[in-house]
Amino acid sequence: MRRRIFSDEHLAFRDTFSRFVAAEVAPHYPEWDEQRETPRAFYTKMAQNGYLCMWLPEELGGSGADFHYSVIIIEEIARAQCMGLLVAVHSDIVAPYIYKYGTGEQRRRWLPGCAAGEIILAVAMTEPESGSDLASIRTTALRDGDDYVINGQKTFISNGTISDLVVVAAKTDPDADPHRAGITLFAVERGTPGFIRGRKLDKMGMHIQDTAELAFVDCRVPAANRIGDEGGGFVYLMERLQQERLVLAVGALAWAESLMEISIEYAKNRRQFQRPISSFQVHRHKLAELATELEGCRAFMDRLIEEHVLGTDVVKETCMAKYWSTDLLKRMADYGVQLHGGYGYMREYAICRAYVDCRIQSIFGGTNEIMKEVISKRMGL
Repeated sequence: MRRRIFSDEHLAFRDTFSRFVAAEVAPHYPEWDEQRETPRAFYTKMAQNGYLCMWLPEELGGSGADFHYSVIIIEEIARAQCMGLLVAVHSDIVAPYIYKYGTGEQRRRWLPGCAAGEIILAVAMTEPESGSDLASIRTTALRDGDDYVINGQKTFISNGTISDLVVVAAKTDPDADPHRAGITLFAVERGTPGFIRGRKLDKMGMHIQDTAELAFVDCRVPAANRIGDEGGGFVYLMERLQQERLVLAVGALAWAESLMEISIEYAKNRRQFQRPISSFQVHRHKLAELATELEGCRAFMDRLIEEHVLGTDVVKETCMAKYWSTDLLKRMADYGVQLHGGYGYMREYAICRAYVDCRIQSIFGGTNEIMKEVISKRMGL
């Protein structure tokens, strides 16, 4: 069924991009996953085809595309079982900080390189002692003449080893209320003295995504690398979380839908007791239940995409979408493994890899428990 939120131009782009993923990404994904790092060649190839930061204006290297194109890219990567390629972190989560809050000089300095695949982005918020509680970060950035001196640690940083530019959240006034004036954002470039990349973390899944620890030891960053106003960081981060959580929800739902397709196909072809396992009521009913949830979540998601594009405040609803879609994804993967039986436990099967890789979805971008806290507060509770 055609989704009304997409025009003919969007559908033509989806067809083109899905063929690109099938030819240039999916065949190499298992090898990249074994290497435990997204190769820079992937970003280069994406950039050569104009698929990075498409929403940027032409003068900054983009094509001025609307958010629907980002949605299509996220969905097609998910449908191809390549969700470990967090290209949306680069294009749709980090780059917007520079575009919205950076100066004209900062935009011209960094964003064309981001669109060209020459500058890979990361964002460093999480610390060993602070996860969803951003206000409790301990990293400091103290003014010293024309520079800021950053000291602290970050962890669980996606693109942590391959990134060329990291947007770092730090306290410029450790005594101030971080919700009002304590946190500031900085762009820290690769090779900056005192910027130390720690170990690449050994994760349960999503091995292709290089998640790392970062350290800043008397890391001197020019004041010209400050993004936005001093003390404005907490507000900026909160403003961008609507799109970040929507991006995560879009990918999770598309991934869950693809796992439904895999499960239905397997149920039709796998035979036990001389008949397809799809003929057993227990499987038919469970797949029907999950399919009903997927349909409901899809209708909700498409509505949010449209409202987000219109600039509507849907913070509460994107939190709903994030926790709903990621929980649904985990349940879909879990049942898919059960449906596959022993084969579902074999990594050669996509359902097995998805089961392991998708576990993080309800944790990053704010845990689903935090999503429910935000929702309940927005409900006046």
